[in-house]
Amino acid sequence: MANEGGRARFHRLRVAAVDRLTDDSVALALAVPPELREAYRFTPGQHLALRRTVDGAEIRRTYSICSTAPAHEAPSSLRVGVRLVDEGAFSTYAHKEIAVGDELEVMTPAGRFTLDPTSDTASGHYAAVVGGSGITPVLSIAGTLLERAPHARFCLIRSDRTTASTMFLEEVADLKDRYPDRFQLVTVLSREDQQAGLASGRLDQERLAALLPALLPVERVAGWYLCGPYGLVQGAERALRALGVRRDRVHEEIFHVDDGPAKERRTVPTPAHSTVTAQLDGRAGTWPVQDGESLLETVLRNRPDAPYACKGGVCGTCRAFLVSGSIRMDRNFALEAEETEAGYVLACQSHPTTEKVELDFDR
Repeated sequence: MANEGGRARFHRLRVAAVDRLTDDSVALALAVPPELREAYRFTPGQHLALRRTVDGAEIRRTYSICSTAPAHEAPSSLRVGVRLVDEGAFSTYAHKEIAVGDELEVMTPAGRFTLDPTSDTASGHYAAVVGGSGITPVLSIAGTLLERAPHARFCLIRSDRTTASTMFLEEVADLKDRYPDRFQLVTVLSREDQQAGLASGRLDQERLAALLPALLPVERVAGWYLCGPYGLVQGAERALRALGVRRDRVHEEIFHVDDGPAKERRTVPTPAHSTVTAQLDGRAGTWPVQDGESLLETVLRNRPDAPYACKGGVCGTCRAFLVSGSIRMDRNFALEAEETEAGYVLACQSHPTTEKVELDFDR
């Protein structure tokens, strides 16, 4: 995986193309100069954080890479999809102002919603359930897998409001044309009737539990990739669980975190005074946690280079290992159960419940 064992960093990349996908979405192509290509080598499914400063305030947003990952050489360009969000500080900028030739501050690839096309199971059967802009990382996953694993199969179930709002229509159609026997596409529109295919309506748990076994051999799918709004992903996860799919075969990435509530907070005593010790790039420091701060906010006050992107518990960029002490994590839409069980936390969502907490961002 890109940047494994090394922390993600920002570099300036030139915008090579701005392609309008729908009325409310664009794809940005970013040119990677030769000296930075190894730094931007990525695993299909990873994302990039884009950064800009407005009136002295830093804005970061994460966007998934939709490009196919090169088999051997590091990428000379990267492409991300950006959907316009109401009053979105960065998405509005992307739609109205970014032009070819502009330079953007772009973090090196991060994220664990990935599929390694060179793994032992890559020749198997894979499937994805996506909604809206959730197609973006899955486009990279499916395209790379089908290109590099000649016996692999991929089933894509995608949900969109209307045909006009569907991102990457041409790219998905191209996959169907190139791999007609190995790529299965099922499209559901929630607000528009189709002349053929499935009836319109939302893809909820009940509907998916009936649909999935009719489409493919659920028990033989090596990996399920669920990406999109909170409700869709949670419904698909519950449907798969009801169908007996093992937890380690299901991978989730939430888009539009506002659709999902923070987990109910446990009643845990909070110390009057706490400190956090953080290991970052081989250097450690200890600082007091101010009232109401997350551990990430404490670290950022003293180490502005601490890794983060969304601050919403979604992207996983601020993942750290909890060396000692205990914390309360408000929400987690980024870490797999295996990661939290191993001791990893999201610093942006963590608050101390002991007087001393120690984090390691380097693990």
